[in-house]
Parts: sequence; C-alpha cells; structure tokens
Amino acid sequence: MAQKKAHEVDNWLARPDPRAVIVLIYGPDRGLVAERGRAFAEKSGLPLDDPFTVVRLEGSEVEKESGRLLDEAHTVPMFSSRRLLWVRNAAGQKGLADDIKVLSKEPPRDAIVLIEAGDLKKGAALRTVVEGCDWGMALPCYADEARSIDQVIDEEMQKAGVSLTMEARQALRKNLGGDRLASRGEIQKLTLYAMGKSQIDLEDVKAMIGDVSGISFDDAIDAVLEGKIEAFDTVFTRHTQTGAQAFLMLAAAMRQFQSIQLMRGAMENGGTRNAASVVAAARPPVFFSRRKIVEGAVERWTGPALARALARLQDAVLQTRRRPDLASAIARQALLGIAVESARLRQRR
Repeated sequence: MAQKKAHEVDNWLARPDPRAVIVLIYGPDRGLVAERGRAFAEKSGLPLDDPFTVVRLEGSEVEKESGRLLDEAHTVPMFSSRRLLWVRNAAGQKGLADDIKVLSKEPPRDAIVLIEAGDLKKGAALRTVVEGCDWGMALPCYADEARSIDQVIDEEMQKAGVSLTMEARQALRKNLGGDRLASRGEIQKLTLYAMGKSQIDLEDVKAMIGDVSGISFDDAIDAVLEGKIEAFDTVFTRHTQTGAQAFLMLAAAMRQFQSIQLMRGAMENGGTRNAASVVAAARPPVFFSRRKIVEGAVERWTGPALARALARLQDAVLQTRRRPDLASAIARQALLGIAVESARLRQRR
C-alpha cells in the first residue's frame, strides 16, 4: 500500500521516495496539508516561482476542464527535465479521481503530480487510487498532538532567537493544535509581541490571549458551549456577585452563537471544510485560547439547535427588559437550559 501513517509523514518528506510521482497530501488540518505540500514541492528541486515548470491548479478547475490534468502530465517540459503539477483544494471530485486513475496505470514520464486535499474518508475514490498505485504516495495530516505542537513551538522560538519558560509553554500548548498554519501564526504573534526579550514568560502568553477583564464573560459562555453545568453555575454566580449585568452576558452569548451559526453554515456549505478550518478563518478571529472549545461547538451544534438557542436567548433578553428585578434569574435559567442541551449534544457524538 502506497501510504504512510500520520507519525511517519515527516520522516518520509525529509527523504521522499523518487519513485513517487503522484503524491496525495490530505486531512482535516488544512494548514498542515499546505505546509507539507510546500515542503514536498521544495524537495522536488524545481523552481517554484517558474510558471513554465510549476503548474498550479485548483481541484475545481480539474473537475470543470475534463482532461486538463492529463494534458499537462503528458506535456513535454521545455526548460527543465520535468514539471510539477500542483493541485490544491481537492476534495471528492470524480473528474480528478478519474484522471489520477489513468495516470496510476502508466506513470507520467516528465511530471510530478502533487495533490493537496481536505479530509478524505477511507474508501474515497482519490485515496483508493493513490494508495493502490505503485508510484503513488498518500500522506495523511491530522490535528497536531502534543509532541508535534512542541516541535512547532521550538521551531518558531529558534527562528526568533528566544526561549520559553515552562509555565509559558504549558499555557501556549493548551491553545494550539487545531490548524498548523494557525498555530504558527499565533506563535509568531507571540514572538513579535515579546521582541527584544530573551525569554518569553507566562505573562507574555496571557497578554497575547487577551485582557481577562475584557473577556470576562468567556468563562461562563465556554462552560455553556461545553455543557459543563456545574462550572457554568459557579462562574455565573461569581459574575452576579461582582455586579455584572445579566443582560450583558446574554448579549455576549448571542454574539457567540450567531458567530457559531455563521461558521456552521460555512462548514456545511463548503463540503469538505471542517470545524478547525472555518474557526481558523473566522473574522474577527477567535482568541486562540478558545479555539478548541469553539471548534467543538461548531461540530456539535446543528442549524436547528442553534436556532433554538438563539430564540431562547432573544426571549430572555426581552424578559429581562420587562422584569429587570428578575434579570439575573432569567439569564441564569436561559443559559442553564442551553448548557443542558449542549451536554446532550456532546453525549450523542
């Protein structure tokens, strides 16, 4: 089988098998797919900025223009010994799988085919063809584990010429891993923030996450999103004791659920897009300390469930205006009900 396990991919990319002329890099971590695609392209030794040598195609283009990929694969290169055909944003396109099936029977003599794809399930046509090809290689990309995250942190720290305290590393590690490029971006922002220092400490990481007083409702809303009922009750009580106005928490919850509704729509309409990629692409960006929580909510909360939650919140806001003396109790009941539903959604997965 022409495939590698997730933990074997980096070692293979460090020394690619020259017989592999059809390389499929796929998985839910689109940032990692792109990073590894770039790494393989660089290993080809071809000038990546030369449009005569490197042909960049979108998966949708290959699907629309039947035979385009085959024509490119059989074109004799003019200025180099071979060409790189770099297909990005591939998914379950039948036309692309059919073209690769043709090339799998007779390898292209003057071309390397590199395909970057989303999360292809086992048995997907494109995966099946490449994995069964003698001159192909399929490389999966899944969300970074702790060991991989540490490696990315070390790489960026080394580039910036700074070190990291253990406490800062632990805090940073908890908030990374959904998407490789997004993780690198967050680490790079941290090193830029700490420019001029020889060592990054916990306070630097906290500063990059955001001022606690400015996002004070996030603890309560995160407990709601995760269905942690006792944690929500504790945090909500603390906020009310400090004089926080209940309707402000309801408003913050509405903004969060409206944002999740938009991201859920983007994920469903995007076909192969996953929660990690839509959260990483969200604007305004989600604080990286909360990304995993929001990703989980986007995965669990369906359109109808989100509509119910928003209707409950809107009704609670109206009730607090009518009965300001009961605002705290009304807000607590509404948010607690949503937390209960969130807990049920977690159990179903």
